[in-house]
Amino acid sequence: MDDSDDAATQTPSPARTTANPAPETTIGRIVEVPDTMTVPPRSDAEVPGYVRALGLPGLADIHVHFLPQNVLDKVWEYFDNAADNYGRDWPINYRFDTDTRLDIVRELGLRAIPALTYPHKPGMAAWLNEWNAEFAAAHDDVIHCGTLYSEPESADYVPAALAAGAKLFKVHVQVGVFSPDDEVLDPAWMALEAASVPIVIHAGSAPLPGTYTGPRAVANVLERFPRLTFVIAHMGMPEYDEFADLAERFDNVFLDTTMFASGYFSSPAEVAPAYRERLAGLEDKVILGSDFPNIPYPYVDQISGLAALGLGDGWMRSVLWANGAKVLGLD
Repeated sequence: MDDSDDAATQTPSPARTTANPAPETTIGRIVEVPDTMTVPPRSDAEVPGYVRALGLPGLADIHVHFLPQNVLDKVWEYFDNAADNYGRDWPINYRFDTDTRLDIVRELGLRAIPALTYPHKPGMAAWLNEWNAEFAAAHDDVIHCGTLYSEPESADYVPAALAAGAKLFKVHVQVGVFSPDDEVLDPAWMALEAASVPIVIHAGSAPLPGTYTGPRAVANVLERFPRLTFVIAHMGMPEYDEFADLAERFDNVFLDTTMFASGYFSSPAEVAPAYRERLAGLEDKVILGSDFPNIPYPYVDQISGLAALGLGDGWMRSVLWANGAKVLGLD
């Protein structure tokens, strides 16, 4: 089946029902924080109250996926086989239909909802950009997103997506199997830099390394386009320090927290003291990311895991709202 086939031919995801209960009732992990910090939430249902207790208007989560149903089916099939693909199970915690997933992130407190998409082959990105435009037009609180692939056509469809109103892009180096510093992408990077539109880029070598993953190619792009806004997905896992170097070196490079310290790949206790200190110094460069809905644990674990780093309520306010709101233009 071609990726652009009508999503209506796919098997729809289930809606929330009594037999398929609301995931915000799922209890997360118990974490400890210093007495000077606000007690973190224990369940998805407690997240909005925690956000209010911090004095925030909501959450600015920059790493959320909504995809055409046929593409999402294939993504979830891949995660269903995660034991073979990753060497560990990866049960999707929010396997619901689109309307239910939108309701969930609204209830959690997202003030604007990214709909990140990404292609795995040539000739797919332009179609995804068309879908993104239609999806954003159908939902007032969804951010109009875009994507790209390393192909000559990106010189045309990236400016076209920007002209149509795209405000956030996603690039996945490992899935796409291309190098971001391929010169064929220079016109696209130039257009994104000129538009000051942020790009969430998965370039780290986890959960799987790729031919082109790692910080070097990203650094090469930034050396050519130093005002480009890159948001490094997953904090650059596992090349944490190398990507933190880029965040310190370039004004418009940020780190998103997706799956970091959530207890799946790493727990807060496993974060090295030296890196924890670095994160304290990068308070204005770390942005909340979650990977909703494709996460194997409740959303609350991302929030409580970050709180358990013990970097203070001020740091949490910056990460959960201020930094992402600034980059997304919400403040």
